[in-house]
Amino acid sequence: MHPNEAVITRFYSAFQQRDAATMNACYSDDIIFSDPAFGLLKGDEVKAMWEMLCKNAKDFSLTFSNIQLPDEEYATCNWTATYTFSKTGRKVVNNIKAFMKLKDGQIIEHSDAFKLSKWAAQALGWKGALFGWMGWFQRKVQKMARKNLEKFMQNKEAVSARQ
Repeated sequence: MHPNEAVITRFYSAFQQRDAATMNACYSDDIIFSDPAFGLLKGDEVKAMWEMLCKNAKDFSLTFSNIQLPDEEYATCNWTATYTFSKTGRKVVNNIKAFMKLKDGQIIEHSDAFKLSKWAAQALGWKGALFGWMGWFQRKVQKMARKNLEKFMQNKEAVSARQ
């Protein structure tokens, strides 16, 4: 197995176990991440996002496949997350294409691509289905995701400060 394929396999295998620490160990400290729900995140924001998603996941399962290595630094794979969206209790099956850049055995850039409108229809019901394709609605979803991440990071800091 190519070393980059091993890193990606380790990352998604850890995600299957909701092991954010192992996932984050696959990243460089200055990781850059983007996806339709959170937008652009950097460094500690990225690592906190995975911690939050792993901690809050309900009825979660994940599959990954089709790891492709077009050259020595880039990789792609497909992954599917199935879970219950906590705010609405609705089941979501999100099919995602990951694009990664690796250097020295770590992921330095990671971008996930999926249709936010399809996700919104599943997670948010009729409002998501009706408005999920509209820019203003997608920005609202992104703002909500970022706000949840900021709150998670603040709570994490508060707990660390007390210890």
